[in-house]
Amino acid sequence: MADRERVVYRRVLDANGGPLPGASIRAVYREIVSACRGIQAQTKVAFFGPEATFTHMAAQRHFGTTVRYFPERTILDVFREVGAGNVDYGVVPIENSTEGVVTHTLDLLEESNVQICGEVSVDIELCLLSRSGRAKDIGRILSHSHALGQCRRWLAAHYPGTAVEEVSSTAQAAREARADREVAAVSSRLAADVYGLKVVQANIADNQDNITRFFVIGNDPPSPTGEDKTSIAFAAKDRVGVLHELLAPFANHGINLTKIESRPSRQKAWEYVFFIDFVGHQQEPQVKLALDQLSDSCVFLRVLGSYPGSL
Repeated sequence: MADRERVVYRRVLDANGGPLPGASIRAVYREIVSACRGIQAQTKVAFFGPEATFTHMAAQRHFGTTVRYFPERTILDVFREVGAGNVDYGVVPIENSTEGVVTHTLDLLEESNVQICGEVSVDIELCLLSRSGRAKDIGRILSHSHALGQCRRWLAAHYPGTAVEEVSSTAQAAREARADREVAAVSSRLAADVYGLKVVQANIADNQDNITRFFVIGNDPPSPTGEDKTSIAFAAKDRVGVLHELLAPFANHGINLTKIESRPSRQKAWEYVFFIDFVGHQQEPQVKLALDQLSDSCVFLRVLGSYPGSL
């Protein structure tokens, strides 16, 4: 949502005194905003994976259903389409509460010139799908590596002798299940509807609090909303106490860190790039001071984006 849209949404939500829960109001409001965008100029959004992936679901949750969606084969393709200006925005996965960070997305954020413009968190309900819906027909189970990791124990307990194989996406698994009655897919309920499959078993994730976070990337950074987060990437020469030194500016200026990750720099062995998310917008005075202080100790520092937090 744009800044003005978020303000209106917050006012509507705060004034809600009726029986509709906040999630329902959000869904209705999102579709109104999406339809208005379509009248003005149709927004183009690229997302990772075929139709009915969880990234597709996240894109629809953020943008609604009246924008133009473009499925891309890889996360790199999404970044390329956004960077080239062929689409307005892209949606890519960044982390799962069970399986952790999507390292390829982190690497591309560091390397590209696109900005993080928003985030979306989606509750992930993993289902076992097949053509017949009968457990006895299943000879192979397919899905994306992250989805398989999220239900590893359940699969081992219920299908100990069944081959489990990785494919490029949960939707690709559903496609193969549609073509072969002996194949089952670990995928979404949306995939069952799109590809004409039946649910063998729902809610098969090992951890029922299974949430995936997605980034919305683009070329036009949003203005401050008062409820923002910022993501940065930086690196420093290895020396005693360097991490403490790099984190001190945030503590000194009262900035709350919400996430920290490290990745090999790929420039020299055992050197790392750090990725940090924190509360606040890069235009806020205390954030500016902290980033200025941090930059004095860094080999490089890049602000990946300041963006509204998930609604």
